[in-house]
Amino acid sequence: MSKSRMISDGELAAQLAGAARRLLLQVRDSGTFEGKALGSAGDAMANQFLCHAIRHLRPDDGLLSEEEKDNPERLSKGRVWIIDPVDGTREYGEERADWAVHVALAVDGVASIGAVALPDLDGGIVLRSDKPQALLPMPERPRFLVSRTRPAREAQAVAAALGGELVPMGSAGAKAMAVVRGEAEVYLHSGGQYEWDSCAPVAVAQAYGLHCSRIDGSPLVYNQPNTYMPDLMICRPEWAKR
Repeated sequence: MSKSRMISDGELAAQLAGAARRLLLQVRDSGTFEGKALGSAGDAMANQFLCHAIRHLRPDDGLLSEEEKDNPERLSKGRVWIIDPVDGTREYGEERADWAVHVALAVDGVASIGAVALPDLDGGIVLRSDKPQALLPMPERPRFLVSRTRPAREAQAVAAALGGELVPMGSAGAKAMAVVRGEAEVYLHSGGQYEWDSCAPVAVAQAYGLHCSRIDGSPLVYNQPNTYMPDLMICRPEWAKR
């Protein structure tokens, strides 16, 4: 990608997520690493690629990555790229399908542009905020996405109150995109995350017409001094009020 070819932010996010997807699959398929070592190697290589590309192609923007030491200079920027090179490092290391690559651009604190790559689904897909599609019809009984290892009590309680069904899944990005893809209706998370866990998924989900907020309905704000985000709700708008 040449600096002279100034592609749109949406196209850039999608291209970077797709390229990181291919890199991560190459690292995994090489057979050089296994388990935690595979997760660490994939994180490091994808992060190096993404950060170098963003700094080269968008030198005036800020950058926040899970895999780099935070630079407070980003707080003075109106445009900040927020990335998670491997969302679901554990799942990637276990060679499962429920992991993702997140590339997002927050503008004035709002998740504005996002691309989420799902490398092991449907031959590898990238869902993007600049090319949303229509949502699929949904069943009467809502399906709630929860952690496959630590399902939140709040999500279980709300699902029970609404007559919902629990669907265990790995990474945050995989869960959020399952709502986008019509595989579930609600992703309610109360166990705490960081900005890179949700910025790209929220940008994509909002573009598709989904409701995205804190679990009390307040807005999600990005590029904050403290990157911790206590909770998150992404759901079909028909279920948001209830």
